[in-house]
Amino acid sequence: MKTAEYLVTMNVPTELEEPIVDCLLTFESEHGFSSFPLFSHDHRNEGLSLAEQVTGRQKKIRFQVTIPESDLPLLLAKLKEDFANSGIHYWVLPVMESGYV
Repeated sequence: MKTAEYLVTMNVPTELEEPIVDCLLTFESEHGFSSFPLFSHDHRNEGLSLAEQVTGRQKKIRFQVTIPESDLPLLLAKLKEDFANSGIHYWVLPVMESGYV
């Protein structure tokens, strides 16, 4: 029977890209992880430059990692400890199926 997996998605401030990569490499699953640039849109203007306030968007990096259920509490605890108050937005979803074709 396959172990339950979860998809952890994080929108990360660009200045934290390398520290998050280092963190995720310690939890690397059999599928690795993905990252890509994105624009975040939020009604809060906290920490936004004047240009970001005018355009209504902020550059971020999104990370996605599939992680076994047993490692999920460890990853979340590490993120909360090492990146407290950093502005990382994360969410966790169950993975119904994954694989390669």
